[in-house]
Amino acid sequence: MSHTRLLLLGSVTLLFPLHEVSAATKKALSAHAAAKVAQPGSVQSKTAETVSVHAGIGSSTGVTNTTPGGGLMAVQTAPKVQSGVTRDYIAKQSPTANPLTLIQNLPGVVSSGVDPFGASDQMGLSIRGMDQSEIGFTFEGMPAADPISYVPLSSTVADTENIGYINVAQGAPDLSAPLYNAVGGQITEGLRDPSHKRGGLLDLAYGTSSLRREFIRLETGDIGNSGVRGFLSFSYQTAHNWRGAGGMKRYHVDAKFVKDWENGSKSGLVVTFTRPTSTYLRPPSMSQWNTQGVNFNYADTYKFGDTSYYGLVLHQRNSVIATAPQDIKFRHGLSLHVTPFFSHYWGFGNGGTTLNESSTYLGNQYAGQLNLPYSQNGVATAATIDTYEQDTGGLNTYGEWKTQHNTLQFGDMYSYMNAVEGSGFQIADFNGNIASPTGKSPVYTAYGQKLEQWDIHFLQQVNALYVSDTYKAFHDRLTLNAGFKEAMVSRKVTQLIPGATYNTGDNKAEPLPQLSMSFKITPHDQVFFDAYTAFRDPSAILTYVDTFNTSTGKMNRSHSSNLAAEYSIGEELGYRHTGLVNVSAALFNYNMTNRQISSTVFINGVATSASINAGGQTVRGAQFEASLRPWHHFSPYISGQYLHATMDNNFWNGTVMLPTAGKRAVKSPTFTGALGLSYDDGHFFGTYTMNYVGSQYSTFMNDEKVPSYFTANLSLGYRLPDLGFTKHPQIQINLINMGNGGYLSGVSGVTTNAKTATAIGGAKVAGSAPNYFVGSGFAGVLGFTTGF
Repeated sequence: MSHTRLLLLGSVTLLFPLHEVSAATKKALSAHAAAKVAQPGSVQSKTAETVSVHAGIGSSTGVTNTTPGGGLMAVQTAPKVQSGVTRDYIAKQSPTANPLTLIQNLPGVVSSGVDPFGASDQMGLSIRGMDQSEIGFTFEGMPAADPISYVPLSSTVADTENIGYINVAQGAPDLSAPLYNAVGGQITEGLRDPSHKRGGLLDLAYGTSSLRREFIRLETGDIGNSGVRGFLSFSYQTAHNWRGAGGMKRYHVDAKFVKDWENGSKSGLVVTFTRPTSTYLRPPSMSQWNTQGVNFNYADTYKFGDTSYYGLVLHQRNSVIATAPQDIKFRHGLSLHVTPFFSHYWGFGNGGTTLNESSTYLGNQYAGQLNLPYSQNGVATAATIDTYEQDTGGLNTYGEWKTQHNTLQFGDMYSYMNAVEGSGFQIADFNGNIASPTGKSPVYTAYGQKLEQWDIHFLQQVNALYVSDTYKAFHDRLTLNAGFKEAMVSRKVTQLIPGATYNTGDNKAEPLPQLSMSFKITPHDQVFFDAYTAFRDPSAILTYVDTFNTSTGKMNRSHSSNLAAEYSIGEELGYRHTGLVNVSAALFNYNMTNRQISSTVFINGVATSASINAGGQTVRGAQFEASLRPWHHFSPYISGQYLHATMDNNFWNGTVMLPTAGKRAVKSPTFTGALGLSYDDGHFFGTYTMNYVGSQYSTFMNDEKVPSYFTANLSLGYRLPDLGFTKHPQIQINLINMGNGGYLSGVSGVTTNAKTATAIGGAKVAGSAPNYFVGSGFAGVLGFTTGF
């Protein structure tokens, strides 16, 4: 790439290797001089602008080696802070990687993984101090997070080989996105498009912890003259847990078909299926971590009465999701975008507990004298079986009308969710085995009722109307945009356990205006400003229901009486430069009311999401990233963020008030940063990244925190010549978390205070220990990949 020829075609600058520019290429370029190249998710103007297009290398994995920073800094033009990764980076990471770990080097992103392969959704994520339940997540235009807990189920939606791009808007969500929880930004993930040529991809990987993974993708190519093309892929993965007993298995299918119409319209269909089964990793408190370190986990052998036995903590979340985006173009600048979507989730999450034959309650009612098998002295070990099933369907539709200077957009998003969740019990035998992890052999009361902690039915409807107008002037150098969304959420929740409030829920309507402007100082320099609002209904199903102690019949958690929505008002001021050197810098500020902090609590051994209303919060900071386009085959990258997030008010803890005003917000490290260096000459390639996360508090009183830490990853590979039917075969090794034998990577369960605290007025408040995610130790993955 060091010897290039510069072709100036109107206002478009293209750089190609000298030997690759043929007469036919020049003719094609002249015919398309007004065309533009932009990364997925970027905002494009309707007329030609100055961009640089670099011819890429050939590979079977989709790597072209054209993205700045080795794929860590996709070119962005949207008038808001936004970052992204492309195939140039994604394809060089372990094929087991979770999408949330693929973005951990971007500014402000903290990914608290718990296993080195990234195969588990039992992890944390925060952006600018906002945790994963506050971050919107879309996949191929549909909402892809759990509709109640808002946890982004990123390992569910796609295999790494099929991911085309991941964009992160650190602050402002898209007005047209089908989201109702994105107060902390938005993650947008999309699949690669199917190939026009028939063929496929085979990827085999093996590694530490007995990792084994096989992946195959089959491409139809263009099917006759129909304009239809598609792919279908299947993968299987298994591995042992890196700490403690147990492991995971995962079956996954991706399918995508597209139809290109002659007038530029496009139709698509995406369907994915996942069946993952795993045993949980146990989150420690600080004292447990200091005493046992990575050895603290669920027990690998069973002793009677031991509720921490790993065989009692099995988890499975199955899914089928489908979306069919339709982009229809009409004459006179009119277009229509219709995205129907559907998701079906079902599975279980189990934990260990004990049941007493003479002292057990169903809600607040005595269950009678039980006759439990495998009991000793009237006590039996049991698995708490939490089963669930969710169905969500929806439609996001918007129209656009483009004129010479204006683009008017108007639309509506509607979704309906129906979810049921129950939590029963099943007795373990004297070896710790249970008859059915799905609870098909439940415990009954002496009166013939199924013994349960909860029996919940959750109905939700969301409707959002939105309109926006974009105006461009000065030859598209100035862009002004104003938009408004009215989001309406209706929830109805019933709990059938005796003594519980039968019916809860609420109805909300939230106004969400947005405003942005950008100006191109030069073809390579842009300044922008945006102001936005966002909201989120309280997360977690336990927010809406009462729960009881099965040993005493007393209520241990009541449904929340404060269901106010979290609301944020934010502003961003930024600058971008593109070219050989790429720079993006921004200042941000936002204020929040009714900050809903998600936490994890354990009820009879089952990890369950809970939500805490922490009141107001102020967030201010700055972020930066810079990179080079490939230069002598090298592409360096650097990013960083400074964050100052504080609580605005004191916190009511029961009947007393803790002095938390001015304290640092939880899960909000002051400094984060990353370094990256990529090399790719078409044959040899490699990527090194190092990530730093500063210390972060786990309590409102700031009396306990996660220490700062570094992680580092390395990938090395070589592309071989074609041999027989193989195309661009390659060997790749990934070394994950080098030099770090386990560390606390984030906060799983937040508390108000870890140590005894003094409330306003002098009352003493006993401490409660937070618990933490344990970051993984070292792992290695060796893979062989080839196209065919």
